[in-house]
Amino acid sequence: MASVRRMTIDDVEAVMQVEKASFAVPWSQETFEKEITDNPYSFYYVVEEDEKIIGYCGLWLIIDEAHITNIAILPEYRGYKYGELLFGHTCREAVERGAVQLSLEVRVSNMAAQRLYRKFGLVPGGVRKRYYTDNGEDALVMWVGLK
Repeated sequence: MASVRRMTIDDVEAVMQVEKASFAVPWSQETFEKEITDNPYSFYYVVEEDEKIIGYCGLWLIIDEAHITNIAILPEYRGYKYGELLFGHTCREAVERGAVQLSLEVRVSNMAAQRLYRKFGLVPGGVRKRYYTDNGEDALVMWVGLK
């Protein structure tokens, strides 16, 4: 049975495995450590299956605006609704912490992620040209009102 909980500093090593398996330009371990220990606006969550971290999601909350920094599931666990479980939990946390809207960027080619976000009511709001540094791909900005 999968479960979601707040990420701790002890989770960073396992999260790095998810990060490296998921992104062409992964964040550094130091970045995650700083997000957890030094950024008062960040909230990170992990999803576990059989006590193994298989995904994570990052949330920034500034006043009443929530922004998903990143979300990733280990490739071998994709397609089993772990992302939906994790994203849903993160959205509920944002609402509980007072967010009235939520936004994120997603690759224009990542249709699976876009379908997930649409399930939660997110709609396209614009495009950030050449947003991704690995290949210059555009990002679709998606957002949703939470209240």
